[in-house]
Amino acid sequence: MREKAESWSRCVKNTGVKNTGVKNAGVKAAALMGMILRLGGGLSAIDWPVTDAAIYANFGENDQGRPFLGAAFESEGPIYACETGDVLFTHDPARRSSRLPSPLGAWVALDHGDGIISIYSRFDDAQNVSISGVVEKGQYLASAGQTGWSERQGFSFSFFDRKERRWVNPSMLITPQEDTAAPVIASVELKDSGGKAINPLQVRSISQGRYVVSVTAWDTLRTEQEQLLAPYRIRSSINGLEAGELKFDTFSARDGILMVYCNGLVPVQRIYGAYPAYETGEVWLTRGQATLEILVQDISGNSKSATYKLQIE
Repeated sequence: MREKAESWSRCVKNTGVKNTGVKNAGVKAAALMGMILRLGGGLSAIDWPVTDAAIYANFGENDQGRPFLGAAFESEGPIYACETGDVLFTHDPARRSSRLPSPLGAWVALDHGDGIISIYSRFDDAQNVSISGVVEKGQYLASAGQTGWSERQGFSFSFFDRKERRWVNPSMLITPQEDTAAPVIASVELKDSGGKAINPLQVRSISQGRYVVSVTAWDTLRTEQEQLLAPYRIRSSINGLEAGELKFDTFSARDGILMVYCNGLVPVQRIYGAYPAYETGEVWLTRGQATLEILVQDISGNSKSATYKLQIE
């Protein structure tokens, strides 16, 4: 147990990536599929840690300028282990030895083997987190609460792959919640080299030069209180040629820098700088006419697109 706890401590300290080279998409997909197979042998092998709870924040969501690295549920009920695993670490603020402040509140990490960890946090602080040893799939862990840096009753759930040093979108490993609604594109802006934001719907022409494409978009789940969630992919193109693609499948973490895939691995600060928008790439516009297209997709395959005709002077 002590060896696992020390190993967990070391992996938490590694929160970024130095190598910013572009990874081949096929290699990345194969690596992710390998992780899925390591964790359970297939998508159907893993379950969500709750049976009936509304999700109010999801992987990749712009959380006040930083990405949310898991899924957050609004719940007052029990939380279960998504898969069989060893208890790697527990933090219970009620214990004298665990009273240091924690943004996760009361939480548990389970080791599923081969570097895959599931993390359950923000438990009810009225109970003691006393589980240890091997936890079976579907075993009760704790009840949802409001501990840590949370303003809502519920809990958070995430996956970390220690071998690849990255956070993984839970919906890549577990069947997503049912969703038939297309994402929403709320706004699109072009930011020039001086930081000036231009709405392509409100100008007749713009100057030639380099622009950053900033998109405010969200996915929706039809619940009693409709939740605005992050989409899975945002892609921009100019005259049919891809200019940028932002994907929320993993966030790599090494050396104190958190990275996201946007035409290669880039620091999250470049993507999440302007809440609640996402900066999805750069475009070079030359004199003449240009067509800017934005495509947004959710994890269930629903999509929404918007097209803008631009006159470049």
